Amino acid sequence: MKLLEFRTLLIQHPSALLRFQRPDGTFLPIHGHVSEVARVEKHYIDCVGVLRADAFCRLQTWVADDVDHRLIAGKLLAIFDKAGPVGLRDDLEVDVEHEVGFVTQMPLESVTEQGGELVLRLGLRHTDCLAQDRCQVAAPAPQAIGFRTLPKAR
Repeated sequence: MKLLEFRTLLIQHPSALLRFQRPDGTFLPIHGHVSEVARVEKHYIDCVGVLRADAFCRLQTWVADDVDHRLIAGKLLAIFDKAGPVGLRDDLEVDVEHEVGFVTQMPLESVTEQGGELVLRLGLRHTDCLAQDRCQVAAPAPQAIGFRTLPKAR
């Protein structure tokens, strides 16, 4: 979702409580909040040597012990208003950084209004080869990958 579309929804529902929904359907705790708004720029070279660049708006979430804390749309708008010096642009994609045992970034896929709340649905991000047509590596078959605990080294 682009920043302009997201901000427009926040403007339309300034008193709505924000709820972040992870890709698995679970929600971040209701007292979690946005602790950082950033413009992130990435400059890199792909596997065949092509220089590339990308930029996006990142919202970092954080959950503390303050269970009375609630984030509403108008408060996030106020944070965006203060973020002028950061260089946010309306055409930037929005993603959310959140810690789930490790730090992960998830794209903001959609926002819907449900009973006075704005539900921010987060998607999955995947790695990819950006030069598949030139590096001649076949794309792997999609598969579910899980994490397991490795035994401690002795």
